[in-house]
Amino acid sequence: MDFKEGKEKFIESWGKMASDWGINRTMAQVHALLLIAPDALTADEVMAELNISRGNANMTLRALMDWGLVHKQLKSGERKEYFFAEKDMWVVVRQIIIHRKKRELEPMLKVLEELSTVKGVDLESETFSRVISDIKLFSNKANQTLDVLTRSDSNWFTNVFLRFLK
Repeated sequence: MDFKEGKEKFIESWGKMASDWGINRTMAQVHALLLIAPDALTADEVMAELNISRGNANMTLRALMDWGLVHKQLKSGERKEYFFAEKDMWVVVRQIIIHRKKRELEPMLKVLEELSTVKGVDLESETFSRVISDIKLFSNKANQTLDVLTRSDSNWFTNVFLRFLK
């Protein structure tokens, strides 16, 4: 496989993986392109490489910056903005966890807290309360685990993960 073919396959695969996880496919493809780019790229270069519109490129680059996965760079003497991806995979994973936790898990925890106040004396309401309590317990444990993970450094996580695999 030559470089061009490998590059296209990586960008497409990264996009598919992300869309399977509920993340915008174009966002993931732009991220993949910037991950493997040796130098920062302009929005025009991203548009040309991925054949996407200016609006889509700009919106996607801003979203990636909001996630902390892409950073903007200005070059002296040039008016264009350049964009580069965070290449440290530990930082990338941590940023994704933080963002998804804030967007998905934390709102669910609020709903579960509210639902845990539901009262009733019949079998249906008792079953409901028990299931909500179990989900809330699991969700809180997941939240605590993710907090520990995002506060830790890559060496700690790697050591724990390797011990887990043994």
